[in-house]
Amino acid sequence: MSKYVAYIGSYTYIGKSKGITIFDVDTEKATLRKREEVEVNNSAYILPSPDRKLLYSIADEGVVTFRVEKDGSLTRLGHATIRGMRGRYMDIDPTGRFLAVAGYHDGKTTVLRLNEDGTVGEVTDGFFDRGMGSIAERDSQPHVSCVRFTPEGKYLCSVDMGLDHIKAFRFDQETGKLSVADVLHCNVQSAPNQIVFSRDGNFLYTINQIANMINTYYYEDMGTHPIFTHLQRIPTIGRRSLSSSVTAALSLKITSDNRYLLYTSAGDNCLGMFERDLETGVLTHRFSLPVSGLYPKDFMLFPDEKHVCSINYEEGTLTFFSLDYEKGLLVMTSAPLYVDQPNCGVMLPLEED
Repeated sequence: MSKYVAYIGSYTYIGKSKGITIFDVDTEKATLRKREEVEVNNSAYILPSPDRKLLYSIADEGVVTFRVEKDGSLTRLGHATIRGMRGRYMDIDPTGRFLAVAGYHDGKTTVLRLNEDGTVGEVTDGFFDRGMGSIAERDSQPHVSCVRFTPEGKYLCSVDMGLDHIKAFRFDQETGKLSVADVLHCNVQSAPNQIVFSRDGNFLYTINQIANMINTYYYEDMGTHPIFTHLQRIPTIGRRSLSSSVTAALSLKITSDNRYLLYTSAGDNCLGMFERDLETGVLTHRFSLPVSGLYPKDFMLFPDEKHVCSINYEEGTLTFFSLDYEKGLLVMTSAPLYVDQPNCGVMLPLEED
């Protein structure tokens, strides 16, 4: 059985966290054991390289690159500026040559070239959203919360939860330059937060933080522009959940078999699951159950995908559950672990000798 290591990124401006906490993964008991912390300020998001030999972290100074050693420890290689305020999300294009960063605080989408050794290089392009949001007290300005390359890499989708839309940029895979191809307008006051493509590349799912909805689109590349055909709008909150005014839909992931879409929401502090129709992409809601923690900002699936770790930002805990897809159940499996202001997490296999 392969050994795994987990990394949890945290804010550092309050509390005692140094930035990234490294955990050894117990795959049999589906829990984590703290090993050490690595200094990086305000690690809002972390992302492994495609070959899993590097780990990228958002930081105040831009993006920090770490080498993942054979035992899972991290060695800092350097940082690159994004010429803007601290980012919130990252994605790597399918060629593995460019890194995109979502700028929540300044509404900027930034693309950086990756050097031959995988470290982050110079900025190749950047785009600032302009305009006023639909909810003055919450989202009165642009907030780019997520960036995602389309499966073939021809376009970069930039999610602006402040302006309630998703920009689709044409992406030059040689120069790293952007040009607007289309704008996908979401419902007013819906606040699209994250997006994910199905693993076959045919469907796009958006989770909307304020509307507490997931939208399903059929995705096509028309050669010069993308087309997103809306198929479905389905709520994330169940009948027994709190009202939508005090909940906030957050993170979104698809299982490796492409059959299930998992998500978290704050307020009701739940992890939920939809079952996907593999042909039509349409979702059927299966459950939304409490995670025994406050503000589940992200979650990690264990390697067997039958266990899950909820990353609870406001309470500063990691909580662990077994996941029964057929019965639609979450069962707590171990005691919570405490981490200051956890934002995000990723689990990686270690190189075998």
